[in-house]
Amino acid sequence: MVMKQKRVSRMISLFMIMILAFTMLQGCGGGKVATAEELLAEMKEFSTPDGSATIYLNKEWITEDAGSDTFLTAGSKDGREAVLMMQFPKGGIFPVESMDDLKELVETSYGMTDYQEAEAFEVPGMTNISVGNCKMSSDGTTAQVYLLSGETEYAYYSIGFVATKISDKNRAAFKASLSKFTEVVPEVENNSTAEVTDTIRWFNASYAVLTDLNGWDYNLFGGLPANDDSMAIEKELLNSWWGVTDRQSADENLNWILEEGHRTGFAEDMKLLEEAGLGGVAEAERGEFLLANFDIDAESVDGYVNSYSMYEQFGENAIAGWDYCRALSLMGYYYLAGYYTEEEALDKSLEIAMIAQPLFESWDDLMDSYLRGYEYWAEESPDERRGVYEDIKTRDDSPYTIDYKMTLQKTW
Repeated sequence: MVMKQKRVSRMISLFMIMILAFTMLQGCGGGKVATAEELLAEMKEFSTPDGSATIYLNKEWITEDAGSDTFLTAGSKDGREAVLMMQFPKGGIFPVESMDDLKELVETSYGMTDYQEAEAFEVPGMTNISVGNCKMSSDGTTAQVYLLSGETEYAYYSIGFVATKISDKNRAAFKASLSKFTEVVPEVENNSTAEVTDTIRWFNASYAVLTDLNGWDYNLFGGLPANDDSMAIEKELLNSWWGVTDRQSADENLNWILEEGHRTGFAEDMKLLEEAGLGGVAEAERGEFLLANFDIDAESVDGYVNSYSMYEQFGENAIAGWDYCRALSLMGYYYLAGYYTEEEALDKSLEIAMIAQPLFESWDDLMDSYLRGYEYWAEESPDERRGVYEDIKTRDDSPYTIDYKMTLQKTW
């Protein structure tokens, strides 16, 4: 989901320009601070375009197209005040998977400065609430913002009251608005017809670590409900990471990973090092040996040393699990993207799983190989992914409760 960061940031930047236009060159509201009841009497419902989130705002305010079905922007006709609400559904297209991600995205996209924490207040159904006063700038215009961040089970929220100068009256109106916050979780369309049996859960388990890192559901084939939204997500993901844009390129990538994959390059590299005599060098001296005998930069030395240790212990197929787990994940992605039918993707998953299953003794054995492959490919520690794997194993809905050596069979 990281690939979407730049696009989303650009969209939010345009959103900021539009919101600031509401308050440009205008004064600030003053006067007596009304009670919440008095304020609400002058308000009506305003909702995100998809209807999933609603707050109350002054009934005379007008809305603007925010460019997203989950963003709401509304302001007074005289341009004195505006409210922006950004909703980031969990596991959706936005690069927000935690409150820390939300904070980073908001700070970067708002051009936010001078943040000062304020007293938090309750919003119905929302948790992890933080409130602050800050400034935001875009396209040469600066405004003050009374900003609330929080989350529900469904989404993360950043909601701000914007004005050239925030008054106590503004804060009171904002609190009254959010006292009527409601959320209606949209019913998610899922066009999948196959019952998720133990065989399909076995497929899902092979790439559950990546599914969980994406914020998706490892109990769904491919990790997402099959619908137009997931099709768009998967098409972009496949294009960005694999260069897959159609059925032909999908088949080409799959054939490569099944016939060669990273395990082939790994084996060739390690045999070359073996022939050069690396195996006869003391482990502590292998780095110096590589630098003296190969055109390798110092930053890559530890990776080659670690890879050769894998090769010594597990042989030329040390990272085969990496290739087969990725091949199985592709099947789910190809289905969601519309490049394979559901039956085609499941049939091919069964074929791949029946090749991979006999090569390993357990889920730990398979995932150890997968993580070694990740370390070889990414040239970085697999500790984060190992931690995710160990955590998933403890969950009530863990697919790793399935017997690794179960009889895999067609159930769709």
